[in-house]
Amino acid sequence: MSIETKPPVASCDPVTLEIIRGAIGAAQTEMEALIERTAISAFIREKKDFYTALFDADGVMAVGSLVPIFGDITGPVFKVFPKDTMCDGDVYWYNDCYASQGAVSHSNDQVLLAPVFHDGSLVAFVMSWAHFADIGGLHPGSISPQTTEIYQEGIIIPPTKLIDRGVTNEATLSIFHRNSRFPDQSVGDMSALLASVRLGAVRMDEIFGRFGAPVVGDALAQLLARTRAHVRTKMAETFAYGTHSFTDAIDSDGHGADTVKLRLSLTREAVPGGEDRFIFDARASDDQTRGPVNLLLNPAVPGMALGMFYLGDGSGHVCNAGGPQSMDEVLLRPGSVLQPLEPAALGMRGLTMMRFLAAMNGLVNVAGGTAPAAHSAYVVAMLRGTFTNDQGQPERFLLADGLGVGYGARDHADGIDAVYFVAQENYPVEFLETSYPVRLKRYAIAEDSGGPGRQRGGTGIVREYEILADEARLSIRIDTVKNPPWGTAGGMSGGSGAAVVNPGTPDERLLPGLSDGNLLRKGDLLRITTGGGGGYGHPFDRAEADVLEDVLGGFVSRESAARDYGVILSGNRVDADATATRRADRPATKAFHRKDYVDAIL
Repeated sequence: MSIETKPPVASCDPVTLEIIRGAIGAAQTEMEALIERTAISAFIREKKDFYTALFDADGVMAVGSLVPIFGDITGPVFKVFPKDTMCDGDVYWYNDCYASQGAVSHSNDQVLLAPVFHDGSLVAFVMSWAHFADIGGLHPGSISPQTTEIYQEGIIIPPTKLIDRGVTNEATLSIFHRNSRFPDQSVGDMSALLASVRLGAVRMDEIFGRFGAPVVGDALAQLLARTRAHVRTKMAETFAYGTHSFTDAIDSDGHGADTVKLRLSLTREAVPGGEDRFIFDARASDDQTRGPVNLLLNPAVPGMALGMFYLGDGSGHVCNAGGPQSMDEVLLRPGSVLQPLEPAALGMRGLTMMRFLAAMNGLVNVAGGTAPAAHSAYVVAMLRGTFTNDQGQPERFLLADGLGVGYGARDHADGIDAVYFVAQENYPVEFLETSYPVRLKRYAIAEDSGGPGRQRGGTGIVREYEILADEARLSIRIDTVKNPPWGTAGGMSGGSGAAVVNPGTPDERLLPGLSDGNLLRKGDLLRITTGGGGGYGHPFDRAEADVLEDVLGGFVSRESAARDYGVILSGNRVDADATATRRADRPATKAFHRKDYVDAIL
């Protein structure tokens, strides 16, 4: 007689699981709100370039921000400080890109990690991460197109115990702050990060106190497994057996390298009697560059990026390590632009990261999925110089302005307009004018920057700055000019950006898209235009009313409406007969569009 055994009952029931899911999400959000409200520098307080996350007792991410660039945050600390040596009140700190294998991808980003103890046992970890305005290096702001090695990009902090059982290593902090040209901002921002991890530790201890360590631990394990299963199911629905490949490119490294290509592949293999294997391979990407556009890609990022796409279906799953764990193997070539060798410069890796994320969308689309069209790489402008303050004395300033761009259209909706990166924001005009020696003459949507399509690509922006400083030097980062964001499924590519000084005058000059040291004087006008996202679907299938609305709203010109969308306007109305005639001559399309329609982006 056989006895039927039942599987063990989970420590956390479904209702409690959802309560805990909400509680840890609320704790993570509260940590971010504290940083936003208490940080000093504009890039954190106004731009919101910061993230927080919570981890289980093994250091596996349990919930994080909706930002697809997280790598293994805890591993770099564990290599130096084993978990069994940690104590309540400890806080660990690093910004070392190479020691963290790209978990931090440029040196301005500071990571604080704190263990959480409950009833004497290590039960979780909390993390706060933010971009610091200046940490030393070649130029104010620390990142510059001119750098050729990471040592020119500011002070490097290896995994370090910043606080030992509640006692802060003030000497280490003072060395760090002494390397900043703006130490008051550095001190204030570090205080905000420290307060955030302390708050996170308190909130996690409260959650463990309410539900007990076994229940919370099981809940985190269930949420992790649920996300992993969801992502792998979606991957199986998208990727047939075999290898799928896509290539995208960045325009330049600023030091003579033209069109650096990212070549990605994803292979699905059948395993008899086991789970299918998903293998990501970027080894065919071009070699690392002399300039600072190298992206030290943490192996967790490809799975995180795909996971973020699949979690956007409204299923309610948590952003956690289930995305990275859905990928069975990640293959990267040392010495390539996605796995550079130390001490390659990394400061401008953001544009390569944006091209990488667009290429991941391309992988999904070549496999028959419906990922968005490509987006532009967000623009970074750094204005450094001096102005005469109210006391008549010269005063140094650093304006680091990250400018929003257009994101790719989706199969069901237009692309998002004027977004810097995910949830980060553009500086308000009032803030810029009261904080820096500039006057904003224009801040507007960049007409026709969104790629035409049944769903229009998101649009970029135009900013015009009148320089009030006595003298300034501009560092600018604009990509996707030679290689504009591709459209898909019949949609057309998005528009490109540009930086122009004194436009429309005899002194007009177009600045290189990746350059530093551009001299600006008091009274000069700087116009920066950012690019848009690619379109999705045939432009002639866009609703006539939507095209009219875009024209009236300043998103699409009348010329583009007629040429690209086949919609003829008479005054502020659609000319139905002329439109029908124009749309009867329907242009042929192909799978992708980058300046012209092509079967593949190569």
